[in-house]
Amino acid sequence: MNFYNPELNEFEQSGKYLNFQGHSIFYRTLGEGENLFLLHGYPFNSFDWNLVIPKLSKNRKIILLDFLGMGFSDKPKNHKYTFEEYAEIVNAVAKHLKIKEADILAHDLAVSVVQEMLASSEKNLFNIRSVAFMNGGLFTDVYKPRLIQRLLSQTPNVIGKFLSKKMSRKSVEVSLFRVFGANTQPDSHWLGIFWEILNYKEGKSIAYLIGRMVFDKVRYQKRWIGAMSDTTIPFCYICGPADPNSGRHMANRFLKSFPTKPVYFLSELIGHWPQIESPEEVSSKYYQFKKDLEHSNETRK
Repeated sequence: MNFYNPELNEFEQSGKYLNFQGHSIFYRTLGEGENLFLLHGYPFNSFDWNLVIPKLSKNRKIILLDFLGMGFSDKPKNHKYTFEEYAEIVNAVAKHLKIKEADILAHDLAVSVVQEMLASSEKNLFNIRSVAFMNGGLFTDVYKPRLIQRLLSQTPNVIGKFLSKKMSRKSVEVSLFRVFGANTQPDSHWLGIFWEILNYKEGKSIAYLIGRMVFDKVRYQKRWIGAMSDTTIPFCYICGPADPNSGRHMANRFLKSFPTKPVYFLSELIGHWPQIESPEEVSSKYYQFKKDLEHSNETRK
């Protein structure tokens, strides 16, 4: 399929596909150096990282993938989407690329995927060196889902399915406007990209199925937070403070639970999609996290 947007065409054509349990999974690598997974959130795909890639790939090998049900990957309609399966997909890509160790920068829904990876570390096929969580629902007690998420994913299946199919471009855009920062709203260019990605392979029709994962997280919380407390893998939280879902309130909850772990705040008006709203800041804060880690390791020697 050719996309209307030439950037999407180039991005997709520069990637490859992996067979995962009979489903096609899109992945792409860029740059050379230490491995860094950039894991995307809901409901779009790895193109979310397009603006930070030039900075982060200068001295790193970037690994991108689209989770099943999103982006360029297959979007099966009668499928139970789970965090365990998404963790398996990350590991399948790592195995295919013969990756032995890597850092991870995870946004939105991928934050929970990485929590699952920490909680089931014995299943991981590569060593996780460090994790940077960014604007994701680490703690369900303070996470504030959007109304459209509730309507799609907390209603009976038949209603969720109907609403997904009928969801208009305008309703998607209104939802996006509410979570981006006031001064960093997505322009027509990005809105067009989001709409194309959402509709590719009829993805809009199953948005409710993946959305249900957000509300499944409650039953994982004790195990996930326990794993974060027990792990020796260094991690941090990068925060767009103006995000109504997972902004400053999530960072404060993170600091309360993990007072020795760093939080890197972006500019006050940055919202839920920092890698699009302020890619330079995201790159800078990620490098600061890595530099602080190196300094901390040297101090211990």
